[in-house]
Amino acid sequence: MSSAPIFSIVNDDRTRAESAAWAQFSAPKDRGEFCASWLAILCSQIERVNGALLLLGPDADGGFGAEAVWPDTQRSMQYLAPTAQRTLKERRGVVAGPSGEKPPERDEPAHLGYPVEVSGTLRGAVVLDVSRGSERDLQRAMRLVHWASVWLIDQFRQQALAEQQAGLTRVTLANDIVATAVQHQRVGAAALAVANEMAARLHCDRVSIGLERHGRIEVEAISHTATFDHKSTLVRGIADAMDEVLDLDLAIVQPPLSPDDIGNTAHVDLVEHNRGGGVCSVPLRDGHRTVGVMTLERVTLDPSNQGRAPFDADALALCGTVGQLVGPILRMQRDEERGLWQRLVDKVLHGTQALFGPGHPGLKLGTACALVLVAIASLVSVPYRVTSRAVLEGAVQSAAVAPFEGYIAASFVRAGEQVKRGQKLCQLVDQDLKLEQTRWQAERDLAQQKLRQASAAQDRALMVMATAQSDQAQAQLSLVTEKIARSTIVAPFDGLVVSGDLSQMQGSPVEQGRVLFEIAPLDTYRVILHVDERDIGDVAVGQRGELALAGLPHGLMGFKVKTITPISTAQDGRNYFRVEAQMDEASGPLRPGMEGVGKVRTAEHRLIWIWTHSLVDWLRLSIWKWTP
Repeated sequence: MSSAPIFSIVNDDRTRAESAAWAQFSAPKDRGEFCASWLAILCSQIERVNGALLLLGPDADGGFGAEAVWPDTQRSMQYLAPTAQRTLKERRGVVAGPSGEKPPERDEPAHLGYPVEVSGTLRGAVVLDVSRGSERDLQRAMRLVHWASVWLIDQFRQQALAEQQAGLTRVTLANDIVATAVQHQRVGAAALAVANEMAARLHCDRVSIGLERHGRIEVEAISHTATFDHKSTLVRGIADAMDEVLDLDLAIVQPPLSPDDIGNTAHVDLVEHNRGGGVCSVPLRDGHRTVGVMTLERVTLDPSNQGRAPFDADALALCGTVGQLVGPILRMQRDEERGLWQRLVDKVLHGTQALFGPGHPGLKLGTACALVLVAIASLVSVPYRVTSRAVLEGAVQSAAVAPFEGYIAASFVRAGEQVKRGQKLCQLVDQDLKLEQTRWQAERDLAQQKLRQASAAQDRALMVMATAQSDQAQAQLSLVTEKIARSTIVAPFDGLVVSGDLSQMQGSPVEQGRVLFEIAPLDTYRVILHVDERDIGDVAVGQRGELALAGLPHGLMGFKVKTITPISTAQDGRNYFRVEAQMDEASGPLRPGMEGVGKVRTAEHRLIWIWTHSLVDWLRLSIWKWTP
């Protein structure tokens, strides 16, 4: 028998198979058919191919799976796994023997592996089992695989472009829905507008939006429906389906997208109530919190017509995007419509759930620390100290005043300078006094001469008159001499000039009794405390305290309360009482006029009382003020 007819039949089968592969390749139904036809055409172009495997991925776990097998899809290609793993690992063309590591021996078949990369990302590998040929045949086969992989790369890029375009379409539609929601101030109107827009865009018969209240969903709006009865069978069924989404915290599609998905009772009942069709429910989220649910329905009314297509993955993705964007808007609008009391109750409930529910370890730790602090403050007693502003003054202050009306001739010191006892402070003009002193000296000498003449003449009347004139002149002379002596003002003791500066007033007139300088000693001081009227009741004579001056903040000085002035002074809108205290010991470079903070130790009280008594007293006074 001749072998020519058999060879012709084999060629005819290969030709028909290649033609069918090209037909599927030019118009594939899905990616699987495209990959299978591509692999069949590739194997038809390479001679002596025993088997081929196309791996694509990566999947969610990072693995690669068999997308197409040639020539028989039921054939096990496990023997090509070593070469496939090496190709994916090294990401380059590989020619190996059956072990996948060493080059093929003379009589062994060759395993060719070639990676498929798109923009630097590994998307799969092609592995061929080729009968052993020449080195040139292997190079030609590898070259054909390289050129053929361009079709896969183009397919992946088209798929990525389609996904990107679909994502852009979803975002555009979602932005339009968001713009529709923000046009309304009230949550009911916004929810109805969103439902109507979603029903029109996704060709749904009914779209319902519900909001979460106290752990359950209440239907807020139904598309193309102004009012509805919450107790009707349809609305209760929609609410039950929404509660399933709230409980499971995930989107639900009925009929399911995958055969592995478990049917949900409420959604199945809703589909049966609609006599078929499809239902899609997605949560409306605000961050990680579900604030509502949106349910979309496509209803089949004619049993002979299967109605619109059920919801697919693209529709589910679009609804999920809308739910992520619309959820915060509806939540914010609902919160704005709540009353003050309801907001307060919701805040308390939310805080209680966060405190006693799962999560929020920081809040629980902070609350526990606060409770421990309150317990300690309620049990521990410490001395209560009244804090007030303090001013340091000299124990004694001496005033240097003008002894008579005159003019300032010179000033030798100014405020802030230390002086010694008897040191000149200033000098008054004394020229007129000296002239008057000369005049009275002359008057006295003349009266004494008259007295001598009367004594010689034994004129008793003239003697009496001359004696009176001499005494008068002497008295006036003594007065003028005393004024001259007092024209030089000196320091009465060692101390510090706390006020007075006449350096710019030379030649200026001064009236008698005007204070020119104030001098305080440097060895004795007193503390003046300005105690608030709210704390004056706790301060008593004899109590002790500490003083910290602004100029000496690191050293505390003790004092003892001596006098409480029963007259208050207003300052900065509050009343203060002047309390004088005596310092235990003057240490450091103290100066009169230094300010600081003084604390007077009073009776012991609990810490909680010390921290809260001011607020409690204010509340008591306010309540008394407004109580009729």
